[in-house]
Amino acid sequence: MLDRIGVIGAGIVGLAVARRMAETEPGAEVTVLEKEREVGAHQTGHNSGVVHAGVYYSPGSLKARLCRRGVELLKPYCGQRGLAYVECGKLIVARHAGELGRLDEIERRAAANGVPGLRRLGPPEMVEVEPHVRGVSALHSPHTAIVDFRAVARAYADDVRAAGGGVRLGFEVVAISKVGSGVRVRSRAGEELAFDRLVVCGGLHSDRLARMAGEGREPWLVPFRGEYHRLISAREQLVKGLIYPVPDPAYPFLGVHFTRRVEGGVDIGPNAVLAFKREGYRRSDVSASDLLDVLRSRGFRRLARRHWRMGAAEMWSSLSTRAFIARARDFIPELTTADVQPAPAGVRAQALDPDGSLVDDFRIARAGGLVLVRNAPSPAATSALAIGEYVVDQLRAAG
Repeated sequence: MLDRIGVIGAGIVGLAVARRMAETEPGAEVTVLEKEREVGAHQTGHNSGVVHAGVYYSPGSLKARLCRRGVELLKPYCGQRGLAYVECGKLIVARHAGELGRLDEIERRAAANGVPGLRRLGPPEMVEVEPHVRGVSALHSPHTAIVDFRAVARAYADDVRAAGGGVRLGFEVVAISKVGSGVRVRSRAGEELAFDRLVVCGGLHSDRLARMAGEGREPWLVPFRGEYHRLISAREQLVKGLIYPVPDPAYPFLGVHFTRRVEGGVDIGPNAVLAFKREGYRRSDVSASDLLDVLRSRGFRRLARRHWRMGAAEMWSSLSTRAFIARARDFIPELTTADVQPAPAGVRAQALDPDGSLVDDFRIARAGGLVLVRNAPSPAATSALAIGEYVVDQLRAAG
């Protein structure tokens, strides 16, 4: 009898897992289940398109290891499939002397993670890389790249189908039950499917799917909308590649930065505001049940108490283009509100532990023949092929 393997979620991580399984176990029957009518519809299709080099992550962490391995796999894959892969480089800029110690720590981490080509730059060298940027020092990662991750996800889906697997669109899972040594799932339409092994890569709904499977809800997922502005075409020359801030460890999010897109254009952002719906890409998107879900979370209530000032500032920059651009002017002083226009937003599934701390590393759990990708924030898209390897190894360990 064929080994039946199900993967819930046709984002880039779920598709990479299914691709790896179909590739390494040709006798298995692999099926991806996706509630939307297209692959990569949510976090995959709304991210920045940056192929991260592994600069920020704690050495030895799952993020650091899988990010570096992911880059090693993704770059040649894009070349083989004819997908654009542009090494435009990233400049991490210290705006003032108070950020130099944190920049030193980032440089240490990046070196420990094996990020290639790193250079520490002073102001004269910085403007050779980014002529319009201002700061006191910077770390340059020349091999940080950009791609179209939705196109990459479509290619992974094609690979799954070519290997004999299936991608079932419009299949929203509403129930998961363990039956003997296997797992059964039911769709909203009432269709039931049985699997010997199941991988849950549910993105913004991973915690809910875990609870369906009887595995407990923590860490709790809270949706944060990241809003962007885009440089008008006449001002795109202000940015050549990627310009990032030195993150402040006192706050949970990275902050506004500049991102060149592989399909053209330069985005500025994101800020980070609470989304009132799991897939709330617009301010008008509201779900009472999703919002109540957030308020029930002990972790969110503690996070909000701890960082309410930052939250208020993020909300103000959401409402005021002038406030949003004022933050970006710290890096490019000549930028004005007339230089930008609104751009599409994304929603990040931010996992929180009960104490209110953000789950920073990837969190992947196994329970018998069930694997739960509980937390896969950035750089999950970069790391997807490596996550696929890791998850398949977890499944094999389950026997």
